[in-house]
Amino acid sequence: MENLRSLFSPRHMLVLSVALNVSLVLKIIRQRKNIREKVSRVSMEKPKDAQIAEESQIEASSNQNMHPTLSPLNVNGGDADDRRNVINLDHGDPTMYERYWQEMGDKTTVVIPGWQFTSYFSDAGNLCWFLEPELAKEIVRLHKVVGNAITEGRHIVVGTGSSQLFLAALYAFTDDASEPFSVVSAAPYYSSYPAATDCLKSGLYKWGGDARNFTKTGPYIELVTSPNNPDGFVRKSVVNRRGGILVHDLAYYWPQYTPITSAADYELMLFTVSKSTGHAGMRIGWALVKDPLIAKKMVKYIELSTIGVSKDSQLRAAKVLKVVSDSCGIAARPRENFFTYCHLLMAERWKLLREAVKQSGIFSLPEFEPGFCNFFQCLFEPLPAFAWLKCEGVIEDCESFLKSHNIWTRSGRHFGVSPSYVRDLCFQIG
Repeated sequence: MENLRSLFSPRHMLVLSVALNVSLVLKIIRQRKNIREKVSRVSMEKPKDAQIAEESQIEASSNQNMHPTLSPLNVNGGDADDRRNVINLDHGDPTMYERYWQEMGDKTTVVIPGWQFTSYFSDAGNLCWFLEPELAKEIVRLHKVVGNAITEGRHIVVGTGSSQLFLAALYAFTDDASEPFSVVSAAPYYSSYPAATDCLKSGLYKWGGDARNFTKTGPYIELVTSPNNPDGFVRKSVVNRRGGILVHDLAYYWPQYTPITSAADYELMLFTVSKSTGHAGMRIGWALVKDPLIAKKMVKYIELSTIGVSKDSQLRAAKVLKVVSDSCGIAARPRENFFTYCHLLMAERWKLLREAVKQSGIFSLPEFEPGFCNFFQCLFEPLPAFAWLKCEGVIEDCESFLKSHNIWTRSGRHFGVSPSYVRDLCFQIG
């Protein structure tokens, strides 16, 4: 391992870190510069004793502001005596589209009078009675503009993010089951699936592991994430057995991440604002559901758990989706087109990362087949929102190896595969 460390020089680690997230490194540099400038001013203006106290206050204040609990930057890295900067790519925060929305100015501004939204109900005559009609309209419009999903003959169920809708779907399919359903997904699967499935220890369903190794008899639900989190590949169902139910998580089926080859046409499809537009803080997701009975049960689950979904967030989401659809119009300039802007950003980040990985000689990344995108009308390779990185050679635990170089990632163990893999949520961060 020591020989490997010397082979993989600090320069290689710096190049990799820069490629993983240029903005994080720039943020560190800017913050350090601000600290130095403040300390310099203190040195000129304060007596010696006051200067020392002021410097300590500035340092403590800066560290507190730079490194909140869920920040991608953590100075201490979990060890009290380790004062080195850490790049935390374990938890993603989708702020990388923030610049685009800043440039949009007031186009997405929403003003809500104090008297508005006092009722629980949005549309009492609709199956999903807490779904705001304006949001429903913009969801249908955006899918039509992009061409990534069929909305005709579907019921729209809105949720507090797609995470709530995932649980609502499990409840809807298993509500009247005579025996517990097994919930499976092909590895590498989304790391939150096992914990989310088993968190309530429900007698209706239970996590069943890797779909490729699933041999248990009885009813099952297969989760198909496409493009897949964490490796970015387009997925199809694996088990394909009688008595099975499919739930398609299409959170990343948008043209900045992958070619839109056809309009998805499945029984139940999940989408979320956080991945499509980057507005994770709105906590808005939606499901396109073909079976009205399943849709009603999903609505019932959300009614029981949160009595609906925030109307304020729905109104904001509707406005954002409208601006996205408008930006795709013929009259819009290329950089105004939301998906063009994001696609170029993703392409540049993947270019930097692949160059750094190639120079390292000890890492590898997935290779993707290009596909023709009906939205962009061109051929391109997928550009996932995360890097599925593998340590080659004698490195058996990639997470530990990177952590020794102050880069935090999430081990392949959490995704049902070898620890030689890690997922970096680097492209999710601003």
